Amino acid sequence: MIKKLVLVFIAVFAIHSYGQEGTASPYSFYGIGSLKFKGTVENRSMGGLSIYTDSIHVNLRNPASYAGDNVGISPFNGQSRPVKFAIAGSYSSINLKSDSGNGNTSSSTFDYIALSIPMGRFGFGFGLLPYTSVGYRQESLNEEGNLGNRFQGEGGLNKVFLGLGYKIADGLTVGVDAHYNFGNIQNSAIEFVYDNGTPILNQSRENNRSDLSGINLNFGMSYKKVLNEKLELVTALTYTPESNLTSKNERSFSAITISQASGEEFERNRIEADLELSGLKETDLTLPSKLSFGAGIGRPRKWFIGAETSFQNTKEFSNVLYSNSSTVYENAYSFSLGGFYIPNYNSFKGYWKRIVYRAGFRTEETGLNINNESIKEFGISFGVGLPVGESRLLSNANLGFEMGQRGTTKSKLIQENFLSFQLSLSLNDRWFQKRKYD
Repeated sequence: MIKKLVLVFIAVFAIHSYGQEGTASPYSFYGIGSLKFKGTVENRSMGGLSIYTDSIHVNLRNPASYAGDNVGISPFNGQSRPVKFAIAGSYSSINLKSDSGNGNTSSSTFDYIALSIPMGRFGFGFGLLPYTSVGYRQESLNEEGNLGNRFQGEGGLNKVFLGLGYKIADGLTVGVDAHYNFGNIQNSAIEFVYDNGTPILNQSRENNRSDLSGINLNFGMSYKKVLNEKLELVTALTYTPESNLTSKNERSFSAITISQASGEEFERNRIEADLELSGLKETDLTLPSKLSFGAGIGRPRKWFIGAETSFQNTKEFSNVLYSNSSTVYENAYSFSLGGFYIPNYNSFKGYWKRIVYRAGFRTEETGLNINNESIKEFGISFGVGLPVGESRLLSNANLGFEMGQRGTTKSKLIQENFLSFQLSLSLNDRWFQKRKYD
């Protein structure tokens, strides 16, 4: 049943996501796109909180989780931890609001696929997830009220990661992830030319493409302390050092005609630009460092509440190919508050008692400043974890919902009001078991 469920899940999202961008945000125009949430649906349903780790859920943000223990969890107590598999996708509906009007758009995306394998005091993890996403089509009017510019973009940056965790002592684990970043960003710009108020037949379009690649590391630590028979303190810390991406760039200029009926662009010829002459053929792009830490308290396998904060040195971000005089980068900051509640995790006869209920809140300063306005974001999230498959394996399907806001209508900018739905499978299996013989 579980295998069939996984195959259906993958097929549905592969078909639905084909030909679509992972975002429809106009703010993906800047830098290398909109940052995707690097975490599971379970994390996102708790306001982005990722400090809690256990042995039945993958944690993509803290590599120390790969070596988490399984004390007190039946049927794994005293034996090997389960192999954990996770896959997810999401759908977002966005209302765009500006001083001149409103609009609606949507996007669907594959979010991650990951596997965590225990090996004694060690644990390994690997997987694939999007890091940034570009998907926009923006138009602006000239002084006469006619269409003046059109900007379009697509693509994004993805991560393949391989991680190692190690259990130093009971409750204390550390880990490291190595990420290989790859992907491409493509964009185009048209400045419309008119003759006595009528657009000329042939317009010019600038085309850009950047192929990105590079490696970065992510370090993590998790510490749990039993305070008494019912309460446990949980703390966690992650740090991602600054790193560089290599960007191999192409630029060309096209003569196009545009259909008045459909608006479709037809390219007539193209001239390649010599970026090597200007030193832009291959450039380095700086990814800023990031520090996250948090703490929480709860009753194991019953309830948990915690808070987490992150600081990112976004001020050091640079991309010389797409520099913009109206855009600057400042240091980013985020705060998350959330938790979960389980009525009775091992009530194998009471299905509804084993459901995990999650909720949270987050606020963020994205680090992007446009026209002297800092772009901020907040979200409120809810979710449930529904048991699936054999009850002894503690696998679940996770449903998440988030509503929030990004940006502002000040300084001729755009405010996004979004609703996001997430679906994931968190599956467990036994690969390594101690055999007993009479």
